[in-house]
Amino acid sequence: MDSTAREQADGEEAVKGPRKAGPERAILVGLDWKKRGAAGRANPLRAEESLDELAELAASAGAVILERVQQTLPAPQAATLIGQGKVAELSAAVKSGAADMVIFDQDLSPTQQRNLEKALATKVLDRTQLILDIFASRARTREGRLQVELAQLNYMLPRLSGHGVEMTRQGGGIGTRGPGETQLETDRRRIGKRIKRVEDDLEGVRAGRALHRRRRSAVPLATLAMAGYTNAGKSTLFNRLTRAGVLADAKMFATLDPTVRPLILPSRRRVLMSDTVGFIRNLPTTLVKAFRATLEEVNEAALILHVVDASSAAAAEHSAHVLKVLAEIGAAQIPQILVLNKIDLLGDAAGGAETLSDPGALARRLLGEAGGHKDMRAVAISAATGAGLDALLSAIDEALPLDLLVRTTLELSAGDGATLAMLHEFGRVLDTRYDGERVFVVAEVPESIERRLKAR
Repeated sequence: MDSTAREQADGEEAVKGPRKAGPERAILVGLDWKKRGAAGRANPLRAEESLDELAELAASAGAVILERVQQTLPAPQAATLIGQGKVAELSAAVKSGAADMVIFDQDLSPTQQRNLEKALATKVLDRTQLILDIFASRARTREGRLQVELAQLNYMLPRLSGHGVEMTRQGGGIGTRGPGETQLETDRRRIGKRIKRVEDDLEGVRAGRALHRRRRSAVPLATLAMAGYTNAGKSTLFNRLTRAGVLADAKMFATLDPTVRPLILPSRRRVLMSDTVGFIRNLPTTLVKAFRATLEEVNEAALILHVVDASSAAAAEHSAHVLKVLAEIGAAQIPQILVLNKIDLLGDAAGGAETLSDPGALARRLLGEAGGHKDMRAVAISAATGAGLDALLSAIDEALPLDLLVRTTLELSAGDGATLAMLHEFGRVLDTRYDGERVFVVAEVPESIERRLKAR
């Protein structure tokens, strides 16, 4: 940078003042498309709910909300999505509030994003970018980080932009003269290679996860999968049932990486329970594809615990969205138990005192008769207080195929450590007696394991 440009930049910085440390300040922009025709009217309630969800997402990412702006239009504007008048209004709000970013509750095209950043003179994000940022900050395992990186790269690729002929690169020698390869093309090729490498790494992770599932299926233990809208309380319930210590936070997408833990049912059967990523409206397609391995845990389950925040005004819509996603990943036919969580937050006027005795009535009131809930067994609980958990465990016991514990005596080779380890892991060893090269074990195990061992 030459001295003149440096002095100009310093002058602009002096006018703006130094950036204060702390959370970034954001202005949220919600959109409601007013359909044409007599029956087509804007739906301000749904748009407001979506903007509320965007505010939760922004807060989860660490932003402070300065202002919320709503725009209603017949159709999106090609250049700026919201029209020049609203852009001018936003620009004034950005300057007056010293906003660090503007977040749109809608996906922006690359052109729209560039136009808006130029007009507003601040960072502009759309809903997908915000969710990707949250996912990037939450992922802990190698698989989670790879999944997020793949989604980010796929999102970034069509949004690369060049800067004209000054970025043109030429090779040396005959046949290479001419405009050459632009920096934009180089970046695209480099990102394409990285996408391929990440996809290969993820396939390796998925192969490992499939191997773990095959090993689990070698011992016939039923697997439960928890599914539900984000922030429905799945991780709190998971910790309450399995004492797993999974992060449970009132932030959206607090848990990304799947966790599998054992659970003992009232019948003394042992099952495996997995916690999965929460669902959300308009979840970016790139993320749905990237988190395929996580969702595979749901497809392999014998029973799904469909967790719903019973205290949410949007419980019906959230539950319908979860059912839609389960159908999209091929898990619609798996038996489900509707777990109505957070009943401790329901007041007496909302039926909070009666939900434990008649959860079906609460399910009908919250979710209606349609949408696939009518034939689903409902259980009302509070994962925070522990209310209703005994009823939930009993419902799980009744819904799973019967596999009672039986007492059995087995004669094994003293060197058969694998079978001994299986008995200790999946049963309860009552007595062990060694006689030369043979060992006699008395144990309580599930009937399915006894049949498998005696068939050898």
